[in-house]
Amino acid sequence: MFKDFTNKEIEEVMQQSQAAFRIYQRMPLSKRAGFMRAIATELEKCGDHLIHTAMKETNLPEARLRGERARTILQLNQYADACEKAEWMEISIDTAVPDKNPPKPDLRKMMVPLGPVVVFGSSNFPFAYSTAGGDTASALAAGCSVIVKAHPAHAETSHIVADAILNAAAYQNMPEGIFQHVYGQSFEVGKALVMHPYTKAVGFTGSYTGGKQLFDWANQRKEPIPVFAEMGSVNPVYLLPEKLNASATEIAAMYAASVTLGVGQFCTNPGLIIGIESDALKSFLHDLGKAIQKIPPAAMLHAGIVKAYKENKGNALLQDGVHLVAESETDVKANEGLPTIATVDAKTFLNNPVLHKEVFGPYSLVIRCANANEMLLVAQQMEGQLTSTLMATASDIKGHESLVEAVKNTCGRLVMNGVPTGVEVCLSMHHGGPFPATTDARFTSVGADAIKRFARPITYQNWSNELLPDELKNENPLQILRRVNGEWTKNRI
Repeated sequence: MFKDFTNKEIEEVMQQSQAAFRIYQRMPLSKRAGFMRAIATELEKCGDHLIHTAMKETNLPEARLRGERARTILQLNQYADACEKAEWMEISIDTAVPDKNPPKPDLRKMMVPLGPVVVFGSSNFPFAYSTAGGDTASALAAGCSVIVKAHPAHAETSHIVADAILNAAAYQNMPEGIFQHVYGQSFEVGKALVMHPYTKAVGFTGSYTGGKQLFDWANQRKEPIPVFAEMGSVNPVYLLPEKLNASATEIAAMYAASVTLGVGQFCTNPGLIIGIESDALKSFLHDLGKAIQKIPPAAMLHAGIVKAYKENKGNALLQDGVHLVAESETDVKANEGLPTIATVDAKTFLNNPVLHKEVFGPYSLVIRCANANEMLLVAQQMEGQLTSTLMATASDIKGHESLVEAVKNTCGRLVMNGVPTGVEVCLSMHHGGPFPATTDARFTSVGADAIKRFARPITYQNWSNELLPDELKNENPLQILRRVNGEWTKNRI
């Protein structure tokens, strides 16, 4: 039903997107926000048909998909509000001092949109990280036109959502081409989109291989462009001694649920658990294994995900020194992921790069350290992550300051006494992390600060007030918060 776009079709899409951008970038913030709220309304109006289509294509349960659609609607409305408030624009005004020697010019800085943004839909979040998801919402809020490449695993779902966006665009009198929807299983389609000279940024959520390839293509262009790729993450969990001694059973139950949540198909799934050899760690391993045995397998997103999970898990379990702790005792079907826990000593882990790689699915590896120094060495050699977690008492934290610093240096979100699964959509959330978790650790893909990815700063020097954008005019007609001569204010100048 959905054929790969040809180069000619991609050229037409990009021409239309560029033309739409020229109009949309000049529209007031209120118009952008109205468009985004209209998308949210249209998404809600898709009703059960959208949910049932996504269920068929992704194997995700109805309750999960209803919750995810609600989150997607929340994101659209939340980012629309943020768009209008304009705090993301980081407006700064330093007025002229003409009698200074030399004279100080009038300087006014704001953020402006980059241009057409290509968004690649993700497989594991058919709503929140796909067609109308956070990347699309962020780009529209920033004033960019958007081209979405539908994920082949849920193309029909993406098609329904795309129609909802186009309906909203029509109702809001948006320029034709403000949103474009492209299909393609071939890598060539993605490459053509990234390499097109009108493309000014890329948003991606998926595998390391996919994200790194987009990043490489973007940097091979005559004009390199930013790629905001969220890629693999094993989200390590560090079990500190005092906390583990007091709560081994409770922590085991918590993490059995987290490892298998959504069949382990979350980017924040805890794939590594690190502890120090002790009776408490043995108890934790025993309880975690028992809990995993009771959790039944469930259908994964699609056949490709199942195949990759089986291959990657199998390869990890074949590595020297890796021992199986437990698997689900329920029979597994061909399309299901089998919950699995394995263990290895820290020395073996440190010397085997295979064990550092993400196994996307309901699997976690418990690393046994000989002592606190070895745990510190593991943390210091850990690759960049979206999240890291410390299961610790206050005394544990105070007694392991070097460990805490090492963990902090390799993650975007530092969790204490909780699980990394679950990403709150709010301004204080940072969903990103050092490479290879993402291609740019300075930015988040969740929360209104995500808008900043698709904008750049520009300074107006010595412009007359009447010619300035409304955001920078003396009278502040939009009543937005601005930093004027070092002080945050909504007052006129």
